[in-house]
Amino acid sequence: MLQTVGEWIWWERLWLPVSVSWSDLEDKEGRVYAKASQLYATLPCALCLLVIRYLFERYLATPLANIWGIRDRIRLPAEQNPILEKYFCGQTRIPTQDDVRSLCKKTGWPERRVEVWFKRRRNQERPGLRKRFSEASWRCAFYFFAFVGGILALYDKPWVYDLREVWAGFPKQSLLPSQYWFYLSEMGFYLSLVFSLTFDVKRKDFKEQVIHHMATLTLLSFSWISNYIRIGTLVMVIHDSSDILLEGAKVLNYAKYHRTANGIFVVFTAVFMVTRLIIFPFWLIHCTWVYPLELFPPFFGYYFFNIMLLVLQLLHLYWAVLISRMVYKFIFSQLEGDDRSDEEEDDSDPPKERNSKLSHMNGSGARGRANGH
Repeated sequence: MLQTVGEWIWWERLWLPVSVSWSDLEDKEGRVYAKASQLYATLPCALCLLVIRYLFERYLATPLANIWGIRDRIRLPAEQNPILEKYFCGQTRIPTQDDVRSLCKKTGWPERRVEVWFKRRRNQERPGLRKRFSEASWRCAFYFFAFVGGILALYDKPWVYDLREVWAGFPKQSLLPSQYWFYLSEMGFYLSLVFSLTFDVKRKDFKEQVIHHMATLTLLSFSWISNYIRIGTLVMVIHDSSDILLEGAKVLNYAKYHRTANGIFVVFTAVFMVTRLIIFPFWLIHCTWVYPLELFPPFFGYYFFNIMLLVLQLLHLYWAVLISRMVYKFIFSQLEGDDRSDEEEDDSDPPKERNSKLSHMNGSGARGRANGH
């Protein structure tokens, strides 16, 4: 049965165009092709990146935070109360006024004391400013080196300047060493992000982040096996170009260089809109949707690859809405935070202001932004 399943999974018509078989993609005559077995290297690469990230955050990001005077706020711990703790963990972190009154009867506490307990307990769950700074610094550093590496790998390739060259000789396109290392580092990075989801800063678009990481890994894995590597490298470079600015703006925001962060955010917005809403759909998806049909009839891999690109495009549209909303607030009103994660609360916050804060994100100003990869 397992053999039958394996034969079905690796059926050539799922992955390759008509008249092309796996035997055509075996190494010969000095030509080297991508192999599915090479994807196993992604796991050790991801683990290595997690170790590098730990060392980076400990020995580079933390000292840099000290130099810039980035400090976590002193938080008052919530009082020990089993009734409220059980409600907090099992029911909701944000009780309504009716819930507060009910809890007052159970605990014998006044309303104000119960409200303060929930504020302090919520604050205990929120990551500190130094953690957010370290995380943004690591991502900014990786995206910078990945983008530079991608440019060095692609600047002299003909398919960068003529997208029809992406499909010249497809799928019998030899694998270049620069493509191998670029793919391995990017896939290892996104796999490490999946591993670190449980302890990274959680935002309101957590589910979208999971979908994005899984869609990216699926897309890169499929493009590797089916030899869609040329278009895959273009997609990665397009994404990295704006992610550098996003994470850089966050870093400067946490360091309180607000004007510089605002300027970078404006540039990030422009780059994001151009690369994700213009170049990606009208150049790259057009390249994968139209040009292949001039060479071979559509097959499963053709549809699957384009569907995954459309999933990414839907996420781009979602994040573009968030970014546009931030830009609007930035220009016409006061933007108090990043619309994706909770802001810390003070004991003195009235309920109305508390609810307003809970709808914003960490960081102040226009810097902690929607993370569109």
